[in-house]
Amino acid sequence: MRTLICGSIAYDNIMVFPDHFKNHILPEKIHMLNVAFLVPEMRREFGGCAGNIAYNLKMLGGEPVMMATVGDDFSPYSTRFEQLSITQEYVQHVPDTFTAQAFITTDLADNQITAFHPGAMNFSHLNSVENAHDISLGIIAPDGRDGMLQHAREFHEAGIPFIFDPGQGLPMYNGTELLDFIDMADYIAVNDYEGQMLQDRTGCHLESLASKAKALIITLGAQGSVIYANGEKFEIPCVTPTEIIDPTGCGDAYRAGLLYGIVNHMDWNMAGQLASLMGSLKIARRGGQNHQFSRDEIDQYYFENFGHRIF
Repeated sequence: MRTLICGSIAYDNIMVFPDHFKNHILPEKIHMLNVAFLVPEMRREFGGCAGNIAYNLKMLGGEPVMMATVGDDFSPYSTRFEQLSITQEYVQHVPDTFTAQAFITTDLADNQITAFHPGAMNFSHLNSVENAHDISLGIIAPDGRDGMLQHAREFHEAGIPFIFDPGQGLPMYNGTELLDFIDMADYIAVNDYEGQMLQDRTGCHLESLASKAKALIITLGAQGSVIYANGEKFEIPCVTPTEIIDPTGCGDAYRAGLLYGIVNHMDWNMAGQLASLMGSLKIARRGGQNHQFSRDEIDQYYFENFGHRIF
């Protein structure tokens, strides 16, 4: 069953500064900052919420369908999707733009300075859910502001259930707009920080927000996650990773597991456990799409952690 993933496709340019930022920033000159950091180590990763979620969902055996806007520099990413057999039928090229990308510089203390260029992502409203066919479930992940609003309305009008996953896009919306999203969505997914911001902006407690949807999912990092559904609270443990290397894309991997579980009518404990496992498998690799596992391997990891099979 096809799952429509509305969100960003982006490049992550990750640089390592072999020193500490604090040694090169003069506190008394912070009002006129002018610094340069030599970064001899750099890598470019495939990323973006839609790209990451699709990658993980495909790994699980799902049918991800991305809806995103990309720029003139998309060709290497397009080739990757072809190799992965991930459809690009609703990935729209916007001429004279760059594909969205982040430029992240990390120092030896793991402090980060990040610049994000949205590029083609700002034109996500050029895509329409109405043009997508044979969709059984959707997700609205961080994307262009107008596109997220439009796609939520289109999912709702088409009667297609979807997850509202505002992520880092949450600050773009006021309380009224967020409540509109929640009223239209079937599921809500946030991390604990975003959950607090959602409460502050809407003036509603999480229990009240949970009552407006079929499920409210809150991820808690190393403390696992909590799912409020059917008047119950399901506490999902964190799966201990083999290594902790890079959290980039862990939330997207979790959401892929969640989408797979919903589409395949799993109960909330099982869907949450699969989601937790996917986040754990990802964190042991750098970047959002460098972990590779077969369905049999995922099934075995699930069995080792939860005592029964998932597939």
